Amino acid sequence: MGSSSEHIVMLPMMAQGHLIPFLALARKIHQLTRFNITIATTPLNIQYLRSSIYEDSSPTIETDSSGIHLAELLPFGSVVDQSKPSNTDLNAENLPLDRMAEIFSLTTSLEAPFRRLLLDINKKEGRPPLCTISDIFMGWAVDAAKSVGTVNVTFISTGAYGGLAYFSLWLNLPHRQADCEEFTMPGFPDRCRFHISQFHKFIRMADGADQWSRLLQPQISQTFQSFGFLCHTAEEVEPHALEWFRDYIKLPVWAIGPLLPTTMVRKSSCSGSSISKHRAGKEPGISPERCVEWLDLQSPDSVLYVSFGSQNTISPSQMMELAKGLEDSRNPFIWVIRPPLGFDMTGEFKAEWLPEGFEECISKRKQGLLVEKWAPQLDILLHKSTGAFLSHCGWNSVLESLSQGVPIIGWPLAGEQAFNSKMLMEEMGVSVELTTGHDRAIEAKEVKKVIEMVMDKNGKGGEMRKKAVEIAHKIRAAVVEEGGDQKGSSITALEDFISAILTRRFS
Repeated sequence: MGSSSEHIVMLPMMAQGHLIPFLALARKIHQLTRFNITIATTPLNIQYLRSSIYEDSSPTIETDSSGIHLAELLPFGSVVDQSKPSNTDLNAENLPLDRMAEIFSLTTSLEAPFRRLLLDINKKEGRPPLCTISDIFMGWAVDAAKSVGTVNVTFISTGAYGGLAYFSLWLNLPHRQADCEEFTMPGFPDRCRFHISQFHKFIRMADGADQWSRLLQPQISQTFQSFGFLCHTAEEVEPHALEWFRDYIKLPVWAIGPLLPTTMVRKSSCSGSSISKHRAGKEPGISPERCVEWLDLQSPDSVLYVSFGSQNTISPSQMMELAKGLEDSRNPFIWVIRPPLGFDMTGEFKAEWLPEGFEECISKRKQGLLVEKWAPQLDILLHKSTGAFLSHCGWNSVLESLSQGVPIIGWPLAGEQAFNSKMLMEEMGVSVELTTGHDRAIEAKEVKKVIEMVMDKNGKGGEMRKKAVEIAHKIRAAVVEEGGDQKGSSITALEDFISAILTRRFS
């Protein structure tokens, strides 16, 4: 399709949950078109990406036989914090949530080097890139693309429901006009009512003049001037939300997800190699082989997987109660564990953050497996013994879980996660919510109760699992390259997007 000489430049947000789908999208576009793809980001994030697609280091712009290039925009570390070594704070994964505003405010400093990159490509190739594809937090990329004679496409790396809620919330601040704690939001039907308690404290405090509003509102508004949106979901998975999203933004929306490894289309009891390390560019805190060996000892659909993503943790008191509830449930589990809120998430985990004798008890019973910092998540979710996922409801984790028919226990913490959790409960019926945020007290008995309900193969737990399996079938159908007489909807959507961009180039 098209000419292999075409060039697309991609601009992701500097966070693991954004880098992963951007890289997956780059691979998918190149596989389909053979276009050259350049991913432009900061030095530390280039290291993350390189670990997935390169065997050695290289300077400012590098490439390999895959046709995917990495372009370093500027040494961002010295801008973020002069007192720390370069690259310390280049990725949101290393920042507590209350410092995330620093990343958002400093992304605008990437605009000048990004423009220079586009101009360099224009000069070298004799024409501008076919398009740029930017994150929703880089709305300024729209003007940067126009300045060199091309267009920008916004890639929303969450789903349609969560993305629409996030957009509508920040642009309208509906909780400020509401006369009660429950209200509707522009873009959603009346049946979708939101409660102030579902919002992170930064949103609850937003009034339009606060730091977060000043940072996010102009960037989100600028994305509405894009050529269109790519959305990390599928038509079959979010049919209603995609309709609402399209009506709200009045632009083309191509549902090109889920962007999952092909190995996730089939559940297996074993895994010969780590797809998690390859995809995330990180060394797991435990080998995939050891995880699989432990999972092989468990019954089908019996293990609860617990993880709050690459950027999140919970409070010390919540961690203590969660541990007690897990132990009391007697249910087998794998828990990806990090230092609690208020401590260095990259530091060493201390036994004092867990109940006394907890690790010895679960080890003796062969009940649980604790994994520090990073687990081979895809390998765990692929395993037939994994029966549910206690998750922060980040969209990548949601898709990975549902692609395997694994229901979810929601504990949203930040971003659009609360909206993802709401959608999973109310629109899909594949989740229950244990609690939200860092500031809510939780008791071990409630943890135990929810685990027992979800892991029960009858009742509500059984219904959730059945619905999750139905969604897994829809996901697999959407991403099938050739399915009978027709391709999956997401493959067709990506082809339609490429066709639209090429038509615009040659019209």
